[in-house]
Amino acid sequence: MRAPLPHLLLGLLLALAGCDQSPRFTQAEPGEALSAGTATVFKHDHNAFSLPSANLPPSRRLDFSVGNSFFRNPWVTSPATTTARDGLGPLFNTNACQNCHIKDGRGHPPAPDAISAASMLVRLSLPTGNEHADIIKRLGVLAEPTYGGQLQDMANPGVAPEGKVRVSYSLHNLYLADGSAVELRHPQLDISQLGYGPLHADTRLSARIAPPMIGLGLLEAIPDAAILANADPDDSNGDGISGRANRVWDRAQQRTVLGRFGWKAGQPSLNQQNAEAFANDMGLTSSLTTQDNCSSKQNDCRNAAHGGTPEVTDSILASVLFYSRNLGVPARRDVAAPAVLAGKSLFHQAGCQRCHSPQFTTASDAAEPELANQLIRPYTDLLLHDMGEGLADNRSEFLATGQEWRTPPLWGIGLTERVSGHTQFLHDGRARNLLEAIAWHGGEAEAAKQEVLTFSAQQRAALLAFLNSL
Repeated sequence: MRAPLPHLLLGLLLALAGCDQSPRFTQAEPGEALSAGTATVFKHDHNAFSLPSANLPPSRRLDFSVGNSFFRNPWVTSPATTTARDGLGPLFNTNACQNCHIKDGRGHPPAPDAISAASMLVRLSLPTGNEHADIIKRLGVLAEPTYGGQLQDMANPGVAPEGKVRVSYSLHNLYLADGSAVELRHPQLDISQLGYGPLHADTRLSARIAPPMIGLGLLEAIPDAAILANADPDDSNGDGISGRANRVWDRAQQRTVLGRFGWKAGQPSLNQQNAEAFANDMGLTSSLTTQDNCSSKQNDCRNAAHGGTPEVTDSILASVLFYSRNLGVPARRDVAAPAVLAGKSLFHQAGCQRCHSPQFTTASDAAEPELANQLIRPYTDLLLHDMGEGLADNRSEFLATGQEWRTPPLWGIGLTERVSGHTQFLHDGRARNLLEAIAWHGGEAEAAKQEVLTFSAQQRAALLAFLNSL
């Protein structure tokens, strides 16, 4: 028989009372539902991630639609009558941005019968030493000599795909304090049907699913100083959290700057992130990525037809940039619900907010006026954190080590299933729900995870209610 709601809440409050230093939330904060300030959108169906920011005026929504068309519609091989969208390949992972960012949301690992990995990429790299300092400064990694920095499992006619990606899982249980178990799955990548010979013996593989597209312009508008204010690389306050900034190469500025995009904060700006995605995911050149990713051993790739120089014009790149900057963040739901407030208190009791920083204010000189001076609640610090051996991919990226990952934003996470049709989380989609994602946390997040493992079933339900309200 289900206990009456007041009794459940009383139990949660009594449990929280034992932690005097953590805040206890009994009412919603003013404006808390507005995750993106005045840019917040109020749609919560399967199109919730695909809307322009609410404060984007009608006069600028046409620009948003133009960018959307280049993001959504497929590119084709050359030569073609569709000259604005030709040049796909020769090697690629998908033919449209939307195929990875499903409904502008989260990707997923491939199903066993999938033709391609599509919304999951496999990054390739080799261990680095001091002799590679200049390469690391400019590119962040040392690429595999034949296949480059990313395996492309599709190709144009007459060109060999680089390989086929499959994922299998081993299972194990993690037991909670109340005796219940969380089944965790550990992924194993299998790369077969290699088109150009074996991989280098020291190749490191890292699977990455496509992250959601919402709020990226607002994240770009957070001042550097505000991000660096949360950094504590030497853990000077002794709380076990030592977030640090990645420093990456900005191709447009030709200098090293703060990294903030990508699973390891390996990209400095949305424009460069987009250009890299065009190049690596679809084999499309731009003014920032001027050559196809064909190694000296891939002659069929090097001799294939192309769609012009560059294939993605600066005008198209600017349209996609405008679109990706202005995708709105959905408003939170049920922010004043007692269970959500109790879960928010538990979130803080466990110390999750030390990395998933609740809020920032964007800069007054943001790239677009609609992005400026917004109080936003993304629940990320955009810093690198050591997440332990369990989540390690052993792949460094600029300053990020093989165990470090950028804190992913949590806004919109409760709408994942509604938008993308699944609930697969973390960088490689191994977690099948939010509790599994929490259970994989280690390293700097180990103490927070252990706190959550002590929660009762009622407390866990409240914590998940809070996360699903974001």
